[in-house]
Amino acid sequence: MKLKTILMAGAMAIAASGASAACSYENEVPLKSLSAGFEAWKAVTDAMAECGNFSASLDQEFREKQPEAFAADPSLYQIGGVANETMIPLLNAGTIRPLDDLVAKYGQDLLPNQLIKVDGKVMAIAMMVNAQHLMYRNDVLAELGIEEPKTYDDVLAAAAKIKEAGVMEYPIGGTFKTGWNLAQEFVNMYMGEGGTFIGEGNIPAINNEKGVKALETMKAMTEFMDPEYLVSDSTYVQQQFQQGKIAMANLWASRAAAMNDEAESQVVGKVTMASAPMGSERPSTTIWWDGIVLASNMSDEEADAAFRLVMEGIDGDMVSANNDTAVWLNAAYQPGELAAGAAASAENGAGAYPASAAMGVLHSALGNGLADYLTGAKDAQTALADIEADYITAAKEAGLISN
Repeated sequence: MKLKTILMAGAMAIAASGASAACSYENEVPLKSLSAGFEAWKAVTDAMAECGNFSASLDQEFREKQPEAFAADPSLYQIGGVANETMIPLLNAGTIRPLDDLVAKYGQDLLPNQLIKVDGKVMAIAMMVNAQHLMYRNDVLAELGIEEPKTYDDVLAAAAKIKEAGVMEYPIGGTFKTGWNLAQEFVNMYMGEGGTFIGEGNIPAINNEKGVKALETMKAMTEFMDPEYLVSDSTYVQQQFQQGKIAMANLWASRAAAMNDEAESQVVGKVTMASAPMGSERPSTTIWWDGIVLASNMSDEEADAAFRLVMEGIDGDMVSANNDTAVWLNAAYQPGELAAGAAASAENGAGAYPASAAMGVLHSALGNGLADYLTGAKDAQTALADIEADYITAAKEAGLISN
């Protein structure tokens, strides 16, 4: 499945509008879901809740909680919200079920690119495409005569000019929270440099010039960021934008709608969505899909009811009512200006996140080890070498590298 094709075939945008139409049937089977907590998931789960007997847990720590919850027998949740990488632990553990029979029964309105297949079996239903792309304050840049940044050198030069002009003390925001978020920032930068993460035999391949360049760019960014950047996640950056505290950030497309939410944003109409800044070879971002899986450890009756409920939650009525909340994969979706950044990133050659069991282990090692470089505890090459060593230890324990 080609991610650029996904973007162009069913999607492109992101602001929340009204509620979806009432549910077309009454659900009689008690069901629960666990997913991330951004606006698109709220729209989907609200639509599902209209059918009755359903409760949703919208939790930004979902990726840490899902493996244990789905391993329970019976599973603590019947429905899970996942993305490229977060599906891997559930898939490896055998705690999610194939969906082919349910697609045949209820999935007549699904697009082909919504069917996420593993070894020929449909294991997830994609509902939207997501990517981090450059958001910037168009009024601030225009006032200072700054053109739209195309590279991170441009971003850093713009930040210096904004700070020097006294407009903002910290012009750049970033999802640099220690752990998953910080690792993802490195993944973005390293992808932009054209780097390869895992070599033959699952041996790590990040301690090189491209890895050092990625780290140096991240470090340069921190000079223009709030000093508390190691606790800065997507919600933190979103609120920085909404409160007028930052002028630029490479933030998730799923957060773009919040910029124009008049109930909480002070910058309505002032934030432009553009392509992620270019690295040496491609945009410094990765393209993701977000979608839904069903637990293995539940009855067939529950699975049938859960899939039918999912189809109600992601149908055309929900998409039409929440068109600008996400880059939806649905024939009813109408691209808007808030999708421009995701579209431009894809057009400029952004690649899919390289999800695999080995990459999951490396992502964790990156999240645990990168802060040592940013805080000055280690130089770039030492930090990368130690991350590779930690990865190798964990990969051997997981059976991914031969001892």
